[in-house]
Amino acid sequence: MAHVASAGGGARAGDRVGELLERRVAAGERFFDAEAERIAHLCLELARRFVRGGRLLAVGGSPQAWSDAHHVAVEFVHPVIVGKRALPALALGRDDLALLAGDDDIVVTFEPLTIAGETFEPPTDDPLVAQELCETLYHVVWELVHVFCEHLGGSTAGAGASAFLYPFLAAPAESVDAVVEDVRRSVLMKSAEAGDLRTQTLEEGRDELLAAAAALRRSFDAGGTLLAFGNGGSATDAEDVVADFRAVSRRALNLSADPSILTALANDIGPDVVFQRQVIAYGREGDVALALSTSGHSENVIAALAEARRRGLATIAMVGYDGGRVARERLADHVVVSRSEHIPRIQEAQASAYHVLRELVENA
Repeated sequence: MAHVASAGGGARAGDRVGELLERRVAAGERFFDAEAERIAHLCLELARRFVRGGRLLAVGGSPQAWSDAHHVAVEFVHPVIVGKRALPALALGRDDLALLAGDDDIVVTFEPLTIAGETFEPPTDDPLVAQELCETLYHVVWELVHVFCEHLGGSTAGAGASAFLYPFLAAPAESVDAVVEDVRRSVLMKSAEAGDLRTQTLEEGRDELLAAAAALRRSFDAGGTLLAFGNGGSATDAEDVVADFRAVSRRALNLSADPSILTALANDIGPDVVFQRQVIAYGREGDVALALSTSGHSENVIAALAEARRRGLATIAMVGYDGGRVARERLADHVVVSRSEHIPRIQEAQASAYHVLRELVENA
């Protein structure tokens, strides 16, 4: 039976969004205020290992931890910020770690987040909030490790085996202690930006999230399936969405998951159809498609949303920047916009949005 909210019920649900937002913002402020200096020193240690030829090895475990391991690896290997260098990273299982790990490699594990032996536990008993804050932390580490790489020419570490990647390391640099302090302040600045964007996303997107949650409840109650998809880091977010809904026994499918399907379609037809063809194969009237895109312009995401509408699926989109074509042309039934041009912050806000969406579906 479909859930129908009364006016009072809608107000209570809106209050619930505010409560879930405050939980995230408050925990984030406490977490990063307490950990900023340790994070700065960790970035220095990681930079030293990278310039000696080390790699980042992110170890998956639970379905949610695998989504984070894949997310960390893609961020380091495929930097989305102009001017950032690609750094070697790999997501792998625990059984493979002993075979592949070297002395200078950086091991990252999750639940709790541990990076190069340093464990970080956000001050919350909500596992969804903890995961979001850990995502912000590893994004910040990825952003700021480059600062130290650019200054290690003035330290005893030097450029080592990676000198060909960092020709600028021979340039004079300020003292490492001064850089640590700059990075500490930057950690606080970036965590504040993350909190601000979470606030904008959830407050501005409140009505869209409530309507999307109602559509998902109707679909699940009728035996429907959630189809989630995205590119790059957004593909790992689709992986996390599906893991979270499956954890509460909901039918969910990640269209970004199978490399054989993705590469076959991309190679034989083109990348624009990689999600559309899967919507044709798996989507049924009454299902729900959830698209994740930092730009709102991705052609394969737009094609899949159009196909989903043709086939009678409800459509939800979480997008960044100004919402792109998806928001401007209203290419999904429910659109949540994270108004930023900074991709790591967009992804963090979108994680909060889809976690809140799950809370609204399960606790209406």
